Amino acid sequence: MLFDGKVIKYADNVDTDVIIPARYLNTIDKKELASHCMEDLDLTFKDRVKECKIIVAGNNFGCGSSREHAPLAIKESGIELVIAKSFARIFYRNAINIGLAIFECPEACDAIKDGDIVKADADTGIILNETTGEEFKTKPFPEFIAKIIADGGLIESIRKGSVK
Repeated sequence: MLFDGKVIKYADNVDTDVIIPARYLNTIDKKELASHCMEDLDLTFKDRVKECKIIVAGNNFGCGSSREHAPLAIKESGIELVIAKSFARIFYRNAINIGLAIFECPEACDAIKDGDIVKADADTGIILNETTGEEFKTKPFPEFIAKIIADGGLIESIRKGSVK
């Protein structure tokens, strides 16, 4: 599974309350959630996500409440991959469950800048900053997680019989 795109960069402790503010949790409409993604943190996100496919962030990305709406809003906004120094545990699992690819790689997060072009290979764990030529290594997805993400989430994987 390959990911390639321009980066939007955030700092540490991006919590689920700014990923998708609580005032929008009364809907399950994916497009509606996506239209409000990051609006309390970054007013430029809605415009920048049109050309950016990867978020790079610091420590503890997705901290806060356990809402599945947060990774869903990110994915539906057009982001294909989040690379962070670390993730809040429940966000990490929710991201996999809805089919949002995520990598932990502190070295990459320190080096990659906002607007850089990044290529990442989930099968090898190689992250390449095409802007600078720097390469980073993280753990590739285990096979069962790769299947869940490729299928578009846990429910789809179960429907397709990819995981049991």
